Amino acid sequence: MVKAKKVGVLISGRGSNLGSLIAACSAPDYPANIAVIISNRPGVAGLAKAEEAGIPAITIDHKHFDSREDFDAEIDRVLREFDVELVCLAGFMRLLAQDFVEAWRDRLINIHPSLLPSYPGVNIHDRVIGDGIRISGCTVHFVRTGMDSGPIIAQVAVPVLSSDTAQTLADRVLRAEHRLYPAALRMVADGTVRVSGERIMFGADEQESAPLFSPPLDQG
Repeated sequence: MVKAKKVGVLISGRGSNLGSLIAACSAPDYPANIAVIISNRPGVAGLAKAEEAGIPAITIDHKHFDSREDFDAEIDRVLREFDVELVCLAGFMRLLAQDFVEAWRDRLINIHPSLLPSYPGVNIHDRVIGDGIRISGCTVHFVRTGMDSGPIIAQVAVPVLSSDTAQTLADRVLRAEHRLYPAALRMVADGTVRVSGERIMFGADEQESAPLFSPPLDQG
């Protein structure tokens, strides 16, 4: 069995995806465990989730630092103090400086609520609905210095319904995120995926999955 990788999770808020990672890491056969959770905002709900799970929870308030580089350096110091091997961004609402991203290159992953490279940035679901897109989704990727860029590890497609609001679509995508992120972290932690150049290579044969039609084709 592959030795479990030590993971650090960076959050800024409620820790919705954090909860799914904590649950996954509690399984005895999961190839990762969370060593520390860091928030850049004090008092957020994600810190309470960490404490409930008995995981060290640390606040590093970005407002207390003169520069982004100094803030990132403190995060880096804490991660290394806990012997972290992989870093997951889970609703972490700060851009990381180039030095930090390069120091953790191919060990720093993020989840984004769209099918990248489409719809990077914010206000994704409003933009998707406004553009009349029929299929949205979410993406787990290795982080690069460009916003929401980097080699794509895994994606899941989510249909957009004609009745959707930004909130109903966000809720549906979030439920998919909760399944996708632990699966993607597993693949990274156990070595199923690796980075070659700027592409992901799989250590095992990939299997084709059924196509998703939106709206569904008539089955009659």
